[in-house]
Amino acid sequence: MGSVCASTLALMDGGVPIKAPVAGIAMGLMTHKGQYKVLTDIQGPEDEFGGMDFKVAGTRNGITAIQMDIKLDGVTVPILVEALAGAKVAREQILNVIEKEISTTRPNISPRAPEILTMKVKPDQIGLVIGGGGKTINGIKDLTKVDDITIEDDGSVFITGKGGTAQKAKEMIEAIVKEYKPGEVYEGEVTRLMDFGAFVRIGVGKDAEGLVHVSEVAPFRIDKISQAVSVGDKVRVMIKEIDEKGRINLSIKAADPEFAARKGLVASTAPYAPRTPRPPR
Repeated sequence: MGSVCASTLALMDGGVPIKAPVAGIAMGLMTHKGQYKVLTDIQGPEDEFGGMDFKVAGTRNGITAIQMDIKLDGVTVPILVEALAGAKVAREQILNVIEKEISTTRPNISPRAPEILTMKVKPDQIGLVIGGGGKTINGIKDLTKVDDITIEDDGSVFITGKGGTAQKAKEMIEAIVKEYKPGEVYEGEVTRLMDFGAFVRIGVGKDAEGLVHVSEVAPFRIDKISQAVSVGDKVRVMIKEIDEKGRINLSIKAADPEFAARKGLVASTAPYAPRTPRPPR
């Protein structure tokens, strides 16, 4: 039963979130001419010459596992009751010692311990996560240094890593499969400039780029989008709408009302250029 106690200490020290500490004790039995004696924490001689090796493991709230070896024809109910009562007393004493050394599981898993995270994606998003020829998923592995990523046919994802690598990989997958909604605000990067506006990337997925029309930069008309932003700029944007083709329309002025003032933009009297079809991604 020492292995049970040692495992509890190791799990708690390693940051594994067990529900409660577990301790174990082995109860023995000696009989002679109709008399008996229940023994606590038996060793080799008591096990060899005694009639019972009764292992009891559990928490303060109850028993989690029992296992018995006996050399007798059976054990009476009074003997069993006494053995369980003795095991409870011993178990609580051991738990006092364990909790004196470490009262609760450490808040973070040890960087040396393997961490397995699970998540779920929609079955039709599996290909998006894997990418052509495994390019996307292998890229995540290379970037995060995660040990392994496994995806089941139902969309279950299992990520194994150490030192926070699994969490990083999970966040990257979540970003890839994220479904954007109107009203959400992001910090994005300007990727392209067109006559009618700027394209801004707000995530890592292939659908994570949206258009800020020139009319969505300031509360007044400006001549050119290039007056407000350049490729590589970081801007705060709000998702204004997602059209019927799934394309994202963004607004800077809705997310950052002071943007135009900080940039020193001035109003233009010229009308906006008509909207033109977006170029392919």
